[in-house]
Amino acid sequence: MHQSKLFVCLLLAGALMPASYTSAASLILLGMDEMSCAAWKTKHDPELREPYVQWVRGFLSGHNYANQSKQVGEVSSATVATFVDRYCADHATAAVSEAAMKMSDQYSGRNTPIIR
Repeated sequence: MHQSKLFVCLLLAGALMPASYTSAASLILLGMDEMSCAAWKTKHDPELREPYVQWVRGFLSGHNYANQSKQVGEVSSATVATFVDRYCADHATAAVSEAAMKMSDQYSGRNTPIIR
């Protein structure tokens, strides 16, 4: 149980790093070794998906920290899993991180990428 808390803390720390869709520097996201939608789809057991779900929740928390006027509200793990399922079904070659970015756009009410 302590390892999972450490894992979540590390994911949150990575998500808190400033991010921009149009940044001149390339965006560096820290996550699992395989963040593709293809990898997500192979993990049918909720326990195997849990690290991805926690990573997305950490990413959304980072969004809230960076954009306090346009926050994502409380989102359950099931909502995250459903969103990533749908996103990956529609975008087979995408990454879970792209689903997280889209979710932050839609659930914050901003519905546009963060521009710096």
